[in-house]
Amino acid sequence: MKLRPIPIVLTVVVSATVLFGGWFFYRQTTMQGPLQKIVQDYNGVNNAQFNINRNQINLKLDLKPDTNLSGLVDQITTKGKSVVGNRTLKFDFVDHSSDKLNRYWDSAMFTVAEAMDNKKYTDIPAKLQILAKDSGIKTQTEMDNKNVYISLSDGAASKFIVLPRDPGKMGVWE
Repeated sequence: MKLRPIPIVLTVVVSATVLFGGWFFYRQTTMQGPLQKIVQDYNGVNNAQFNINRNQINLKLDLKPDTNLSGLVDQITTKGKSVVGNRTLKFDFVDHSSDKLNRYWDSAMFTVAEAMDNKKYTDIPAKLQILAKDSGIKTQTEMDNKNVYISLSDGAASKFIVLPRDPGKMGVWE
């Protein structure tokens, strides 16, 4: 029996195309597409990119300064429950901060870290307001059962911080 290379190569190429094309189509229509729609429809989101892994969803978000971050996360976890499942959400925000906001956050970081370590989450908004007094920086803090969300804005500049309430995951202080 003589093997013919052209039909074998064609069969391999067609099989690979169907297999990986089907996987890509499934992933796009059942996972990434619905999650993309949920996030893009939320008020204040300019752009969103996703990378969905087995245990984690990485979100790169470009947000407007007054975006309600905890509301966005709540919408992702409730409306996108079939996609999110048990995966953890990891956020990466497009940097729209200014030197003023970065200096403010550098000075507020110790106070926030202390409140987080002592689990006195109600101290965070008050202490951020005191530190922002007379600076023109608008602070917004919110919390859910997994994270503390801090939004800082100064005109067109904004900075978003997500702090996990689990002390073992405090990688945001780096």
